[in-house]
Amino acid sequence: MGTLLKNATIVNEGQIFKGHVIIENKRIAKILKASENITELEKTHEVIDVNGNYLLPGVIDDQVHFREPGLTHKADIHTESRAAVAGGITSFMEMPNTVPNTLTQELLQDKYDIAEKNSFANYSFYMGASNDNIEEVLKTDPKTVCGVKVFMGSSTGNMLVDNKETLEELFSKCKLLIAAHCEDETTIRNNMSIYKEKYGEDVPVACHPEIRSEEACYLSSSMAIELAKKHNTRFHLFHLSTAKEIGLLENKTPLKEKRITAEACIHHMWFSDEDYEEKGALIKWNPAVKKASDRDAILAAVVDGTIDVIATDHAPHTLDEKLGTYFNSASGGPMVQHALVSMLEHYHNGKITLEKMVERMSHAVADCFRIEERGFIKEGYFADLVIVDLDNPWTVEKENLFYKCGWSPMEGQTYKSKVMQTFVNGHLVFDMGEVDENYRGQRMSFDF
Repeated sequence: MGTLLKNATIVNEGQIFKGHVIIENKRIAKILKASENITELEKTHEVIDVNGNYLLPGVIDDQVHFREPGLTHKADIHTESRAAVAGGITSFMEMPNTVPNTLTQELLQDKYDIAEKNSFANYSFYMGASNDNIEEVLKTDPKTVCGVKVFMGSSTGNMLVDNKETLEELFSKCKLLIAAHCEDETTIRNNMSIYKEKYGEDVPVACHPEIRSEEACYLSSSMAIELAKKHNTRFHLFHLSTAKEIGLLENKTPLKEKRITAEACIHHMWFSDEDYEEKGALIKWNPAVKKASDRDAILAAVVDGTIDVIATDHAPHTLDEKLGTYFNSASGGPMVQHALVSMLEHYHNGKITLEKMVERMSHAVADCFRIEERGFIKEGYFADLVIVDLDNPWTVEKENLFYKCGWSPMEGQTYKSKVMQTFVNGHLVFDMGEVDENYRGQRMSFDF
């Protein structure tokens, strides 16, 4: 028996319209206009009345750190994919800086094996690059792996790629999309020395955007983009954090034809340096949250298409790991449960349309990574869907968090919208606050 989602307000491919969606065999079998007769279908399908709420394509998050293997005291694929579907994220792409680092094909396969057993959402994992594993990187199957991750700034672990010969070889030979964390390590270390001399170990967390500065971001991003242009590489710039970097991008080329794309993260469109006084290390990320003018410019670039996709860089740590002194405080924070509702808050505040939000969180991610049969509400595509109520206020509290780490920088925030139901491959995996603990997502594939 299939499922009939009736009386939905559908947001898809730049349109909003009333209609019904039929799900059969994991996929969207039919999209019907509201005026079409569904009486016979109601007799043969399980019926879910959406009651006029909004039906969106499931969010695809192209950058998460789910910490498994090796760091599961912070998070794991089971807990964080659970939080993801609770937030309307139906597919994720996860980073290689786990323990051990994902630098061989065997270690990459180990993560897929874990996800097959434990993930509520659909999944893919990046192959990691280091200064000495280029041969392993080149073995990666572009049909079944989302891309190669390069740390061009030592954010975490020991995966800094700073050998220029390695970068030249990687950018010239790799056929997969290369995604990079871009911060210039020399600039950061010089800044650290200056602030350590001034403050000793008691550097205020508000200095974080001055240490991991605009200059550090721009130097690294511009170098990576120059390499990508030189070798015609498919390159994706992760978590752009400054207005200055936006000038490195262009938005005239249709996304499907772009070789160079960029991502904005929720926290860089939500917080600014003015928030360090209240939030402290809870909003310490790499790259750093910077000025309000950067925040506003990034959101504007998302709206006009200069920045192509929205993601979370979900990176949980325990509270103990977050709340040490500046040099001991971990960078990163949990976000998958609150990404969609945060963007919907921007919609309520008149900063982005629903159509544009869906484009950046679903359609564009699918196009950028060439994901097969996901990211759109289309007949024949997998039924990855989320139902949201735009008028159902709720407040983030510890009691309603799904994150294993048990905290969120969004605690105390009241959202106007709520995720009501999430479907992964046509299965109702999240329903009114409850997760189907028996369901598992599947591995994504890519059109290469």
